[in-house]
Amino acid sequence: DVRRAKSHTSCPAPEDKRTKPKKPAENEQNPCSAVYRRPYRDRVIHLLALRTYKKPELLARLKRDGVMQKDKGTLAKILQQVAKWNAKDNSFSLKEHLFQTLQTDWPGYTEVDRQKLKLILSGKSAPSQNSTNTSQATSLAPSERDAPARP
Repeated sequence: DVRRAKSHTSCPAPEDKRTKPKKPAENEQNPCSAVYRRPYRDRVIHLLALRTYKKPELLARLKRDGVMQKDKGTLAKILQQVAKWNAKDNSFSLKEHLFQTLQTDWPGYTEVDRQKLKLILSGKSAPSQNSTNTSQATSLAPSERDAPARP
């Protein structure tokens, strides 16, 4: 009975038949298998929500989580639907309207990712009053800044 050493990735692709089958309870708790079962488009959206990616980086990240055979050629089409392309650095970022559809409890997110997403979403949902007040205050003369606001 010869077993091969496990790869160094955090989540081997589910199509890897060399690994020992797991109990259903273990599969439910494994975030990688939970992400693998999700639609490919949703996986792309949730990755782009956290940061911008260049296409090769995004492909590598998606492959690490496991890519179904049927999804391998669809990344370009999905990126056209969900991402903005930045020509300066050849990267992709999530389109603004899709931030409303994100799940903060996405199974592929770590606790750090969830915190980062909450910060991103709070900045997008409500424009910070401090930033507008600060920009107004710097554009006003000192006497105008200290004067009470007119109704």
